[in-house]
Amino acid sequence: MQKEMTVTKLTAAGTTATLFGVLAGAGGMVHGVGEILQGNVAPEGLIINSWTEGPIATNMGGEPGMTIVPNLLVTGVLTFLFSLAVLVWAALFVRRRHGGRILIVLSLGMLLVGGGFGPPLIGILAGVAGTQSGEPQRGWHRRLPAGGQRLLARLWPFVFGVAAVAGTFLVIGSLILVYLFGVDNADLFLNTFYVTVLSLAFTVLAAPAYDGRVAERGAPVLGYSDGD
Repeated sequence: MQKEMTVTKLTAAGTTATLFGVLAGAGGMVHGVGEILQGNVAPEGLIINSWTEGPIATNMGGEPGMTIVPNLLVTGVLTFLFSLAVLVWAALFVRRRHGGRILIVLSLGMLLVGGGFGPPLIGILAGVAGTQSGEPQRGWHRRLPAGGQRLLARLWPFVFGVAAVAGTFLVIGSLILVYLFGVDNADLFLNTFYVTVLSLAFTVLAAPAYDGRVAERGAPVLGYSDGD
C-alpha cells in the first residue's frame, strides 16, 4: 500500500504554517466560547459580536465576526469545533501533501460559522504557507533576480519574528491584559492585528526564498517522503 507523502523536516514555510495555524485555531476558539455564552438565541444579522459581556466585549470591541447559522449557541459550537480542527491540523498534519489546502478550507469554514475575521485570515495565510512547504526550489520567487531572492531569504527570519511576536500577543497576550490587568485599549489590539497580518503576509512570501537558499547549500530539509 502506498504511504502518504509528508515533508521530512521543518522548513520556513512549514514552520510558518504550523505556528500561525495554531494561533488561528486558538483565536477562533475564543470567539466560539463567547458565542456559546450568549445562549440559544438568534443573531440579529449576518455580522455578530462574539462577545457581548465581559472584558472582551468592553475592552476589545466584542470580537466581531459573521455567521451563516441562525442560532448563536449552534454558531459557537461549530466555531469551537472548526477552530479546534484548524489548531490540530496545523499542529500535526499541515506538512502533509495537500495539508496547506485543507487548512485553507478549514479556515474558510471557521470564517462562515462565527470564528471572527482575524483568526480565519491568519489561518488562510498559514495554509498558503503550508502549500509552499514541499518544493520551494520551484516557488514563485524563482522568477526574481538572484539578488531579490537573497534579499527575501535574509528578511524571512526578521519578519517571521515580528509576525510571531505580534500574533502571540494578539491571541494570548491581549487576553492576559484585559482579564488580569483590565487594559482598555481597542486600538492597541486592532493595530496589533494589522501588524500581524501584514508581517505574516510578507513572511509567507519570503519563506520559499529562505527554504530555497537552504536547499542550495545542501541542507536536507526539503521535499516529501513516505510517512508512516
